[in-house]
Amino acid sequence: QVQLVESGGGLVQAGGSLRLSCAASGRTFSSHAMGWFRQAPGKEREFVAAIRRSGDNYADSVKGRFTISRDNAKSTVYLSMNSLKAEDTAVYYCAARNLLDYRVYDPSVANGYHYWGQGTQVTVSS
Repeated sequence: QVQLVESGGGLVQAGGSLRLSCAASGRTFSSHAMGWFRQAPGKEREFVAAIRRSGDNYADSVKGRFTISRDNAKSTVYLSMNSLKAEDTAVYYCAARNLLDYRVYDPSVANGYHYWGQGTQVTVSS
């Protein structure tokens, strides 16, 4: 079982930056692929970024502005967000997939992940 706790959300002006963190419990963090998703009011949860051994993936809407990274020693994954736009306003969720599950999966699809955090609110004012 992995527990995920996001932090770092807040209110920022358009064009500003934020860095989200997601701290994972347990000693098997390095055995998990990690992802960030977001959900705006009235919209479905959407993929933002993912990091796994084969590399990183990003949604087209954030490519070039957001960067996902991880520190296995701290069991933490980060999402650095630059040039924020009003449309980036959402609750951001961290997700983890246990890589012992060898089934093929799409890192941009939410149901490929086993664990989820509670989310952190990001609000970008225009």
